[in-house]
Amino acid sequence: FSLNSWFLAILLLLLNGPNSPALAAESFKLMIFGDSLSAGYGLPKPDSFTEKLAKALKQKGLNVEIVASSVSGDTTAGGRARLAWALADKPDAMLLELGANDGLRGIEPATSRANLEDILKRLRQSGTRVLMTGMKAPPNLGQEYGREFDRIYPDLAAQFKVPLYPFFLEGVVARPDFNQDDGIHPNPLGVDEIVKRILPMVVKLVR
Repeated sequence: FSLNSWFLAILLLLLNGPNSPALAAESFKLMIFGDSLSAGYGLPKPDSFTEKLAKALKQKGLNVEIVASSVSGDTTAGGRARLAWALADKPDAMLLELGANDGLRGIEPATSRANLEDILKRLRQSGTRVLMTGMKAPPNLGQEYGREFDRIYPDLAAQFKVPLYPFFLEGVVARPDFNQDDGIHPNPLGVDEIVKRILPMVVKLVR
């Protein structure tokens, strides 16, 4: 950011106020930080969650730059390990979508909780806005595991006072017409459903 551009920004602010078109043109940077569910596993790029969310936000008239930072197979530990690298991109906000692979692997819920708690602490320290998306434990791991795992997201959302979209796969899970052949990853119709349901909370986040 050069001295000249800084001076120009101040001049525009003085002349036109904070609603200057030149200033308003600056985009809001939203990072999607998750696993294969948001990375678009098994899908052409235009059908991925990131691409369809970007299109939906544009249709709302919002100037949002989407930064795709999801890694297929990632756990909460993987996200924790690569967070510093992701924050170097200086996002204004982050959609945090992690935990599905922890559940599939039967990782101890206390471990997943600690990883997500550390991520949220560091996001708060960086001043990055957060929309956290929840996940549910696979039913085959038993009721006790499920209760402990499912509590992670509402507990942390309350602790850090961040908005929570309770279940990323709401309306999609266990619906063959909305999933790929593996029964886990959403197909293009499933991605459409996720984007439709989560969009109001994303709009609120970026505004």
